[in-house]
Amino acid sequence: MQTQMSVTRVQALSRVHSAGFLDTYAAAIKRYDLLERGQEQKLAQRWHEQRDRKATDALITSHLRLAAKIARRYQGYGLPLADLVSEANLGLVVAASRFQPGRSARFSSYALWWIKATIYDYILRSWSLVKIGTTAAQKKLFFKLRGEMRKLGGVLGALTPETAAVIAENLEVNPRDVMEMDRRLCGDLSLNARVGHDEQAAEWEAMLVDETPDAEQIVTAQDEAESRAKALRAALHVLTGRERRVLEARRLAERPLTLDELGRELSVSSERVRQIETQAFAKVRRAVLRAARDSHGEASEQA
Repeated sequence: MQTQMSVTRVQALSRVHSAGFLDTYAAAIKRYDLLERGQEQKLAQRWHEQRDRKATDALITSHLRLAAKIARRYQGYGLPLADLVSEANLGLVVAASRFQPGRSARFSSYALWWIKATIYDYILRSWSLVKIGTTAAQKKLFFKLRGEMRKLGGVLGALTPETAAVIAENLEVNPRDVMEMDRRLCGDLSLNARVGHDEQAAEWEAMLVDETPDAEQIVTAQDEAESRAKALRAALHVLTGRERRVLEARRLAERPLTLDELGRELSVSSERVRQIETQAFAKVRRAVLRAARDSHGEASEQA
């Protein structure tokens, strides 16, 4: 409960959504003094022994400048700075609640890991509508690809297979994962953006091709399907009872019967069933073609 109160207090301090957020927030946290090693140890001990919330508050507020400094490094992901700082402060709160007194490490060194962890988690949850970072390789690429590109003098969106191979070797990942993450990090493109720099240029939306059939195509397809079904029903009447049973069981059933199953049902061999099926199919095919010719002739006379 006490830790939760600290979370609320620090996040409220960091969520200042104004044009001068950075200046306002920087001025607000400068009033908190930095601590010496001995002071950090005493505060941590008070928290663990007495659960003194004032001790963790002092430990947290003295390191708000560290959290803000780390948060600014991740502005390139296009997320609000206020939210990044808030998440960094959340990591600071977690670190303060877990920092053990008596260790040689300074609190800033211990808190650094927690601050980065909460920022990483926030970015992976919020950066894109498309879920990313589901594997260790993807997470590594998400946070390190930009740095590797800068080292090699490249830019996002212009990654060559050769460069991807070098980065993949450096980060010990698959080159295909490098290429995929490069495309994702280029960001989404608005459909209302212009194709060129000219204000009169067409928008990307106008360049999209709708592959769905139009109303005329749908009606034509329905008419053709209805005609085929009508022709098939008429063609089935030219078959004998046994031929119709075999054709329906072998060609029209949702779960076609095997030749052996039909052979046992009709008391004939499976080879005889195969012959009946072939004969029945040939009869139906001739009847359908004949019906199609007759229908075409009637249409021509009416025209």
